[in-house]
Amino acid sequence: MDWRLMEDSFDAARITHLGNTFLTGNGYMGVRGALEEYGKEQLAAVNLSGIYDRVGAGWREPLNAPNGLITYVSVNDKEYRLPGTEPLSHTQELDFRHGIHTRRTSWRTEWGRLTATCQRFASMDEPHLICMRYRVETDFAGDIAIHTGIDGDVWDIHGPHYTDIILDSDDDRLTALASTGEGKQVAVCAGFAMAFESESHTSTSGKSIMRQEHIHARPGDIYTFHKYIAVYTSQDEGDPLENAAACARDAAFAGYAGAKAAHCVRWEGLWDLSEIDIEGDDEAMGALNYSLYHLHCIAPRPFDSRSIAARGLSGQTYKGAVFWDTEMFMLDFFLHTEPGVARTILQYRIGTLPGARDKAKEYGYEGAFYAWESQEGGYDACSEYNITDVFTGRPMRTYFKEKQVHISAAVSYGLMRYADITGDLSLLVEGGAEVIWECARFYLSLLLKRFNGQSWEIRDVIGPDEYHEGVDNNAYTNRMAKYTLDAAIQAIALLKDTDAQTYEALDRKYGLYDSVRSFQEASESLYIPVPGVNGVIEQFDGYLSLEDASVEDLRARLLDPREYWGGAYGVASQTQVIKQADVVSLLWLFRDEYTREILKRNWEYYEPRTEHGSSLSACMYALLACHIGEPERAYPFFMRTATADLVEGGKEWAGLVYIGGTHPAAAGGAWMTAIEGFAGLSAEDGQIKINPHLPEHWDRLSFKIRFRGDIYMIDVSKDEYRIDKMGE
Repeated sequence: MDWRLMEDSFDAARITHLGNTFLTGNGYMGVRGALEEYGKEQLAAVNLSGIYDRVGAGWREPLNAPNGLITYVSVNDKEYRLPGTEPLSHTQELDFRHGIHTRRTSWRTEWGRLTATCQRFASMDEPHLICMRYRVETDFAGDIAIHTGIDGDVWDIHGPHYTDIILDSDDDRLTALASTGEGKQVAVCAGFAMAFESESHTSTSGKSIMRQEHIHARPGDIYTFHKYIAVYTSQDEGDPLENAAACARDAAFAGYAGAKAAHCVRWEGLWDLSEIDIEGDDEAMGALNYSLYHLHCIAPRPFDSRSIAARGLSGQTYKGAVFWDTEMFMLDFFLHTEPGVARTILQYRIGTLPGARDKAKEYGYEGAFYAWESQEGGYDACSEYNITDVFTGRPMRTYFKEKQVHISAAVSYGLMRYADITGDLSLLVEGGAEVIWECARFYLSLLLKRFNGQSWEIRDVIGPDEYHEGVDNNAYTNRMAKYTLDAAIQAIALLKDTDAQTYEALDRKYGLYDSVRSFQEASESLYIPVPGVNGVIEQFDGYLSLEDASVEDLRARLLDPREYWGGAYGVASQTQVIKQADVVSLLWLFRDEYTREILKRNWEYYEPRTEHGSSLSACMYALLACHIGEPERAYPFFMRTATADLVEGGKEWAGLVYIGGTHPAAAGGAWMTAIEGFAGLSAEDGQIKINPHLPEHWDRLSFKIRFRGDIYMIDVSKDEYRIDKMGE
């Protein structure tokens, strides 16, 4: 398998796509795959994890650090930089085994050929550091200048966020200290090691500081310098500018080769447990491991309590917020490869419980109603007007924030999943059990009963299919609410056996005995839609009475390709066409409760009616297809998921709102499909189980996992499988 992505020409129309595809990162920051000379017009960005700012009435979004990568070349005062100057040749490469980005560009100048080469990486060994090696060569003699510095005029969607930038320099470094209106600070220090003699000048212009290295070039000579870019924020301990300066100084002292070696060692350590081998399908193997590369780039290893945003660290789209995606689509990968990262992700939810309580109270409920678009402290960044009408340009009222109540069930699911897969109950003791308990109280306060009705119901919600708003008894939502009620009872029982003191404290706070009785009664009486005479589970009350149009029918009705399909007037809202897997997601999660015939009938009913307008959708269809023994049906959905960040043409607009970026939930879904779908990995009574359904052209699938403290090597072929315990 080739661990490299290659582009061998330059196309300005692909700049945004390649910025996502060639992303590097280390969990503290994500560096878009933009070229070094790019600015905000080309969406160059060093996106920071978990630090946000709001300007006026705009959407609150994460910060991009001042761009310390900025570098370009001039000859006799004429600049040579993309996209402004047409290249003679151009290549761009990503080594996604080691997170190393490389470019090589040549231009034909009036005096001869000029070539710039750059290699860079966001250090996995030192998460505050970006290291860069830049080289220039010519086949002519002449005066050239290398321009390199820090660009504080960064890409913002709802900015500008920096109200003040202090720029400074000395002989060996440049610094920028940027401050936001909310009083947050981001410090960037760029240290240099020049391997040539030059005449150096430093200048500031607006929000940027640049260093110019003037050289009288000789034909065939190569002029190399190393740049060490350190980033700290006011959320880190200590003074951010002092920290950044020390980090850049230490990196320059250690040298580029040493930093790169340490970085690669860290990456090899990650791949030692997470790499997946597929015999018979190099394309799938490459796409799958590339998906896992993106998860590694954004894993919040540098933190004790931090989650992953819906677009990872690829930019400010979706406001850098944490959705249900993390627990339902990404968590399993980390649980089985890096349970410490999974713990960090779930600590974030425990830490934001006060925000979830406040939100529940705001809407008149009890318990914990988690933010649909969660930022620090559990603040819900979801706007009441998330979509812009393409015809009027006016904001459209949406109800994601108020009605997507299944988010609290996702949090509960993640915490219980952690306890089950790792066998570690400490998270339940350290607040997890209380989180699940509060989520159960939230669902209890949602329940309603019709006059003379027998069942409790949940009304006026939005399920995973966001095209239908304000529906009653969404099957997925109701079943996940029941799951949470049951999980609360189970979690509190585990807590009682594990830590009596914590249990007693919660008992004094909530009156656990009476609450358990209420949860049990509610769980037993909660209405869960069942298969009808045709075997189909109705997605919500009245769904089957809607117009049975096809996805193609609705696409033909669009007057503008950027139209939002949902909401009150969207083309899908009064039809059976859905955005993404909904009932199918329910059936995958609770597959053991239904016969194969019911699972298959619902797959066949809902898939033709699914637009797959979300990158979360395809993996659910792939997983369920595997479970019903139809891996050939699953395969194209798996490939669609695994190549979400390789193939252009995905959905990048919701109305007039740009929603492009990477797709970490799809990356997690690709892992789930390969391991839990094709290999059929599951756990039963504390033991690993394998039930393989390999695609016909796959000869072998092998991988490692962690389970309850031990590492296992699993080797699956068409006729047999092996599970070898390798120890801790």
